[in-house]
This record gives sequence, C-alpha cells and structure tokens, in this order.
Amino acid sequence: MLSKSPFPGVTGPVALIVLDGIGVSANPAALGNAVAAARKPTLERLFAGHPHILLKAHGAAVGMPADEDMGNSEVGHNAIGAGQVYAQGATLVARAIENGSLWQGSGWREIIAQIKANAASVLHLIGLFSDGNVHSHIDHLKAMLIQARAEGVQRARIHVLLDGRDVPETSALDYIEPFETFLAGLARDGLDARIASGGGRQVITMDRYEADWRMVEKGWHTHVLGEGEFFPDCATAVRALRARRPGVIDQDLPPFVIVGAEKKPIGAIQDGDAVVLFNFRGDRAIEITRAFEEARFDKFDRRRVPQVVYAGMLQYDGDLALPKRFLVSPPAIRNTLSEWLSRSGIAQFACSETQKFGHVTYFWNGNRSGKFPLETWQEIQSDRIPFEQRPWMKSAEIADALIAAMQSGQYRFLRCNFANGDMVGHTGNFCAATLAVEAVDLALSRILPVVEATGGAALITADHGNADEMFELDRTTQEARHNPDGRPRAKTAHTVNPVPLILYEPGGRFGLKALPEAGLAHLAASVAQLLGLEKHASWQPGLLDRRQETEG
Repeated sequence: MLSKSPFPGVTGPVALIVLDGIGVSANPAALGNAVAAARKPTLERLFAGHPHILLKAHGAAVGMPADEDMGNSEVGHNAIGAGQVYAQGATLVARAIENGSLWQGSGWREIIAQIKANAASVLHLIGLFSDGNVHSHIDHLKAMLIQARAEGVQRARIHVLLDGRDVPETSALDYIEPFETFLAGLARDGLDARIASGGGRQVITMDRYEADWRMVEKGWHTHVLGEGEFFPDCATAVRALRARRPGVIDQDLPPFVIVGAEKKPIGAIQDGDAVVLFNFRGDRAIEITRAFEEARFDKFDRRRVPQVVYAGMLQYDGDLALPKRFLVSPPAIRNTLSEWLSRSGIAQFACSETQKFGHVTYFWNGNRSGKFPLETWQEIQSDRIPFEQRPWMKSAEIADALIAAMQSGQYRFLRCNFANGDMVGHTGNFCAATLAVEAVDLALSRILPVVEATGGAALITADHGNADEMFELDRTTQEARHNPDGRPRAKTAHTVNPVPLILYEPGGRFGLKALPEAGLAHLAASVAQLLGLEKHASWQPGLLDRRQETEG
C-alpha cells in the first residue's frame, strides 16, 4: 500500500488526456500550423484561464540519441507511463553498433551461422527505409551490411518499406539513389547486396494493433513469395508508380518486386535463408514477426513458409517473447505509474481507438502486453479508411467512453489518447488536420464538465508535435519551403516543438511549475500529486504547485 502524500489530492477522478500530435509552435502564425488555424474555443479557454506550461517531448527528454531527434508516440507514452527516461530503441541500437556488442550478441551470431552453414543461403533485411529514426535508421542497415561483408556473407537482399511519413513525403529517391551507390561499393568488395522488393509503409507489412492484416499479407506476398508488379530496379519502380498516380506520397506507393535478366524475382525468401527485421520500434513490427514465427498462424494464408533463422532488431513484445531472437535488448522499464497505482488499490481506466490503443496500454505500461491488477482497457475500433477522409476519427466515441467511466465512480485514474492530430497530421493534408484539431477540441468540451461534476481534475497534454507544422519550414526563416509549382511542401513527420500541459482543476487550488527541463516523464508524479499519493523514488518530480489559499 502506498503512503499518502503531504500534497493534497482531489476527491474525484484524475484524468490524463493525450492530444496526440498537437504541439506548440514558437511561431503560431507560421504557414501550415493546423493547430493555430483550427477553431478551438475549449483549448483557447483553457490556455486563457487555467495553469499551463510547456513540456519537452523530443530528444534526450524521451530517451532519443540527440535533441535533434523528434519524439514519437511510443517513446512519449513510455516516458509518461514510466515517470522516468529510458534509453530508447534508436539510442540502444546506435550504442550497440558503436561498441560492437551487437555483432557479439547471440542474435547476430545465429544469423551469421545460418548464412555460413549453407553456401546458397541469403541474408534478407526488411525494414523502414529512411533516417527518420522513429522506427528505424538507414545507417543501422548500412552497418549490418558492412559487418556482413566483413564476416564473409556473399549475398544479401534488402526489402524496403518506403517512408514519406517520418521524413519528407516524396523523399524516397533521396535515399534509394545514394544507397544504390553504397551497394555498388559493397559489390566491389565481394558482397552481392541488392534491393529486392518494397512498397509504401501504409500499404504493406507495417500494420499495427491488428488494424488491417491485409497489409501484412501483401508484405508477405511481396517480400517472401516474390509476387507483385515486376521492375528492374527500385528507382525505376518508384518513378513508374508515381507517374501512374500523380500526387501519391511514398507511404502510399503500392508493392513492387525487383527481377533480374530472366524476369524472376531476385530476392524471394527461401528455406535456409536468414531474415532480420531492422525496425527497432515494436508496434509495427509485431505482426510480420508473428507471420514468420507462429506455427499455428491463422491471420492469412501464407501459402509457403520458408524455414529461416529470423531476428528482430529488438524484442518487440517481452510478454509474448516476440521475436524469440533479437539483436539488441530493449529497455527494461520498471515501476510504471500503472504498477505503482495498482499496488495502492487504485482502479484505472485506459481508452483509445485502435490506432493508439497500444500506446495507452502496452507502451504506457513499459512495453508489457498484460494488464496490472485493477486496470480496465477499452478499445474503440478505428475506421479502415484514409484518415484525411474522416479527420474526426473516433474522438466522439472515446469521449463517450471516458465520460461513462468517470460517471461510473469505479475509477480514480483514467487515461485516454485522441489520435487525430497525429494520424491526420501524417497525411500531409492541412485542411483535414485543422478539422482533426477541431474534433478533439469538441471532445474536450464534453469531457471537462464531467470532470468538474465529479470533483476531479484533468491533465491535458500531448506526446509530441505533428499538426503544428503541416508544411516543411526553413528553420532559419520559419517560412514554408515550396514545390517547383509554388505549392508549400507538405510535411508528414513529427515536429520537435514542445507540447502543452494544462491543468484543469476547477477548485483552483493548484498551479504548475515551469521547470526548465520539464518533460513528459514528469507527468507520472504529477498524477500522483493529484491523487494525494507519494511518487515512486525513481520518478521525475511532479509539476504541481500548491497555491496559497485565500479567504472567502
């Protein structure tokens, strides 16, 4: 049982509301700021009349290698739920490559042993092909190819998932063409390494939370079976597919397969091969991992299941041991907010739609797929249509669920995620992103009166920015960059802007401390303060400040 804190809590429920992808730009008038452009009376009223500060949600504040690295929903929810900062996937992999521990680990040694055991074996590398550093980094891919060549591997095939989401929306050739030059250099040194297949990350392979297994099925057919539209090389494929669909961005390009002179796929995966999924982030890696590793897999007909040695860059789900073999150990996150509150007998409620459900559950709980005692989770099924066509997404249903949970009186702590600002922001559609912010604002207008009526409080924040910059900006002038036709270039990646933290506590007893290094990891202790409980000793300090009580 946890001890009471000398900091007085509120009598009602405490809600932590994550406005995913809604950051705060230093230049609200900048072209492309969908947050500033949106009609959002609720948020404006909160900023005008309630305590609020800014939090860091990128770089070292969330465990990324450098402060130039944008945050993302996974590391953001890890930090919020853990109350402390852990080195994350990008940092862990970079360190393991730099100090050489990756090459000495059992995962890599088993991959190399498989290749060397059979002269016909091929090393296959599958992953997101960019330097966005959110799911993967192209430098990690290059390092593995260089090491494979040094260890005598003779053939490697790369299966590229085109980004256009964590990097500029039509930047694929900026990665493909230099990479082909890099591969040519490896060929001169004895490694036959070629791009063998690919497609947009929102079309094949990288589904998450079982939202659409058809994406994974397409990826299996493309990478494993070598089935799809044939092209002689990757750059030709991208140019041809773009010409066929003017305006298409990289993440939405259809799958393609590279063939040789005999018009046969050069990289279908065969028995005896080795496969590495070089994404380090777990959510969009679990389903393709299951397709490779589950003996009783039933999500689609795999038709042919090659007997391979398979490894992930990290273990993507420790509870489920997926995958069994991995190259770098993930962070061991302990003493999370959920675990701490569970020990105190506090019932908790978590809700989001499918696209972010794992963030308020799995990532929030320190990369654990199971619940702690007294936790209730509610998933709202996401629609399977492009987000820009329905930017309100499931904001109304999430608000319904949160309101019902608060009114039930069953829960002292509740958390939810509104995915709109992020998922619609990733489409690059400015008008849709503006509507997304407005939908979230409307949901807040319904929730806050219930917080007040139940004697509770709410902390309203975000996990990173996105909709706050929908156009690529010149950082020296804060002006939008333009395409050759004069249109501003759409930006689909996250931002490095801070995020808001608003305290809604109608009693007016508390304020917020604007600590210079305040970040997402300070939120767990802030929740404990509102509940009137001591924080865990390992957590960052809380941000609440008790106001001087006035008479009357």
